[in-house]
Amino acid sequence: MTGTVYKSTGSWYTVKNENGDFYECRIKGKFRIQGIKSTNPIAVGDVVEFEIEQLGDDIVGVIHHIQDRKNYIIRKSVNLSKQTHIIAANLDQVFLLVTLNNPVTYTIFIDRFLATAEAYEVPTILLFNKVDTYELEELAEIKFLAEMYRKIGYTCIGISAKNGKNVDKVKELMTNTTSMFAGHSGAGKSTLVNALEPKLDLKTAEISEQHLQGQHTTTFAEMFDLDFGGRIIDTPGIKGFGIVDMEKDEIGDYFPEFFALKGECKFNNCLHLDEPKCAVKEALENDEVAWSRYRSYVQMVTGEEETYRTDIHDNKK
Repeated sequence: MTGTVYKSTGSWYTVKNENGDFYECRIKGKFRIQGIKSTNPIAVGDVVEFEIEQLGDDIVGVIHHIQDRKNYIIRKSVNLSKQTHIIAANLDQVFLLVTLNNPVTYTIFIDRFLATAEAYEVPTILLFNKVDTYELEELAEIKFLAEMYRKIGYTCIGISAKNGKNVDKVKELMTNTTSMFAGHSGAGKSTLVNALEPKLDLKTAEISEQHLQGQHTTTFAEMFDLDFGGRIIDTPGIKGFGIVDMEKDEIGDYFPEFFALKGECKFNNCLHLDEPKCAVKEALENDEVAWSRYRSYVQMVTGEEETYRTDIHDNKK
């Protein structure tokens, strides 16, 4: 049988076959896919082939093949530095939830996520959540950030998962697609899923007052069918986003505004750091490229891996 993985708990996988029946499945043997050293060889969204076995009184599936993925989102594993973790596969789009506070989403996190999505060919939409809670000054900062990312070519929507503002716009984009929600714990992913499809009633949690960070409510990535057509993958909150297998000279290609200028640099292998006659540096000096984006880029190229929580909104400090 062929089916799609809806949930992964590490050793067991919930798979939905073409007739809409769900099976609990395990893996037969060890999988090695395209040389990826991953903590999870099979991810939510994977299309797999499996056989049915009788295990005592239960019928279980045994997965023996994974079909080629059209794309996937991958990050460095939190605990195992040389391992990676595939968050989800075969996505039409990913929505990254951004919050100005409670918790803070820093631009370095946004930019790392966007670069990874570009590298693995996953279209990304930025959702600036909790707009109902911001003061005028904070709303101005959200508008500034949204305008910056729109200029690069990303769709940005200000939403409130809690009171429903612009949830209809998100629903329209999600209809008949496979989408994923990503962001920090507490950014409102589960609340947004519930606003889109109340019957799912996903567990949500209040923000921790002590640390102004979200409590983990989603422990495993899980896919849900939506009544209005399409599917949503809800993911655990991500603190930092370690990039995987990117060579220094290709990172700039995943910043669309840098890639557009690459041909104007004096050297075709320009890293946009100290090289003479660099079109990206010139654009930066002329305020045609955002400083926060350039700072994120430099951190990624120089390998400053542990700087996910540095506030680098648009300034030249």
